[in-house]
Amino acid sequence: MAGHSKWSKVKRFKGAIDTKRGQIFSKFSKEITIAAKTGGGDPNGNPRLRSAIQAARDQSMPNDNIDRAIKRGTGEGVEAANFEEIIYEGYGPGGVAIVCEVLTDNKNRTAGDVRSLFTKSGGSMAATGAVAFLFDRMGVIAVAPGQGEDKVMELALDAGAADVVADGEGGFEVRTDPPQLLAVHKALEGKLPVGAPKLTYLPKSTVKLEGETAEKVLKLVEALEENDDVQHVHANFEMDDSTLASLEARA
Repeated sequence: MAGHSKWSKVKRFKGAIDTKRGQIFSKFSKEITIAAKTGGGDPNGNPRLRSAIQAARDQSMPNDNIDRAIKRGTGEGVEAANFEEIIYEGYGPGGVAIVCEVLTDNKNRTAGDVRSLFTKSGGSMAATGAVAFLFDRMGVIAVAPGQGEDKVMELALDAGAADVVADGEGGFEVRTDPPQLLAVHKALEGKLPVGAPKLTYLPKSTVKLEGETAEKVLKLVEALEENDDVQHVHANFEMDDSTLASLEARA
């Protein structure tokens, strides 16, 4: 088993910020819509849609909102979906590598907005592929605290997982190769308290940040995530407890 996730404390801090934004349902709606558009409106036959719906329900998104998003994707809604999936890459302060997953109906507008956010932070956009190679595309399934390490490890590996990582909060991350994500999640349901399966970009190595640079990077990540078209932001930094405590006190 790998060491605990270096992202765990940063994600917890960012999560506290995320809940203040009031944009989470909008982002889930876009993901559900594009999943329904590309794979159909039946979650039993569309793994991406099934995952998106579960993630939305985990955050208490109302069923009416979910149904509307599905219908928009399948063309049954008042307005048919016209979203495009794009990956933007760039570097933030301190040389931090950043990958943004975007769903947009106007790529020129979104590209300009994202580029402006990088520039204002002292960072810069990068060409396609210039940053993404620093990450592994992996499936991740969160396991809630209260489970024994040996039990989680045994069940996860038997289900076909690639690794299990302690999250630093008493829980675990089950990591899989992308094609196995939904099969592993299905195998673990009912045996472990698991969250929604998701595909993510995991950094191959991390850059340790502190002081002003740490604050600038978090502000950039926050600004990117506040953009309506940005669905997910991935970066390869970590921070120690004292840096996080200092930033959290100022948030």
